[in-house]
Amino acid sequence: MLTIKKYAAIDIGSNAVRLLISIIIEENDKPVRFKKSSLVRVPIRLGADVFVQNSISTENIERMHDTMLAFNLLMKTHKVVRYKACATSAMREATNGKDITKAIFERSNINIDIIDGNEEAAIIAATDLNDYIDKDRNYLYVDVGGGSTEFSIIHNGHKVASQSFKIGTVRLLNNMVKKKSWKNLEDWIKENTKEYEKVDVIGSGGNINKIFKVSGKAMGKPLTYFYLSSYYKKLKSYSYEERITVLNLNQDRADVIIPAMKIYLSAMKWSKAKHVYVPKIGLSDGIIKSVYYDTVSSNEII
Repeated sequence: MLTIKKYAAIDIGSNAVRLLISIIIEENDKPVRFKKSSLVRVPIRLGADVFVQNSISTENIERMHDTMLAFNLLMKTHKVVRYKACATSAMREATNGKDITKAIFERSNINIDIIDGNEEAAIIAATDLNDYIDKDRNYLYVDVGGGSTEFSIIHNGHKVASQSFKIGTVRLLNNMVKKKSWKNLEDWIKENTKEYEKVDVIGSGGNINKIFKVSGKAMGKPLTYFYLSSYYKKLKSYSYEERITVLNLNQDRADVIIPAMKIYLSAMKWSKAKHVYVPKIGLSDGIIKSVYYDTVSSNEII
């Protein structure tokens, strides 16, 4: 017997808001399959408000309302049966974050959960990394966001340590990250990887996905530390405008990609990793899996 249904994940990040719609395919005596059907990304950049003025601006509140109304309509037209919306660093630090989620529910009927860094890391970990990793290797999983970055140590196919740090691309652009935060991250990575002879990095997030696409590497093949550091120097040699016109980067990617690379390169340096794998998974994928396996609360489309 074949069963096909659609679930959706809404990821409200510090740099962008995303709607992922996935098809869930169930067959007798076969593993369930998750197939991405649609991905919509809106670069609202809530973190630019919150990390400077501690609240979300009136303009971006209206953009959020419009985006959630659009997402609700898209989910209905796709015949999505269940969804979960998660807001991360920017919304949880905004003084008006909870008020905004209430207003959005009243206007668009989208129920938003503001999650903490540890819950974010746990949902990301729900993605089936076993499809992408070798259980005989050790990995440092790095998911770079606009307001924070989630780190996990994976040993023998299992997560053995996890931590969220307030070091993100939008925060770095606004010079909101202190040296102490970098030192805390360095100490955590070194402490949690020192017992392993070799560690590879798994990179997650829109910026590393873009870098991987530019590299032309085949899916499953890693990027090297040398390639990333060389590309990092190349990006820094171009102005913001040139990254858009010459390197063909989107305007909301052309600035954050540099601090994102600094985070990945730092993680590789401190873990002594020479390679980073880019499996194209993240919070949205984790939300879909968590909803399906009923490890988080979710909502029906009304």
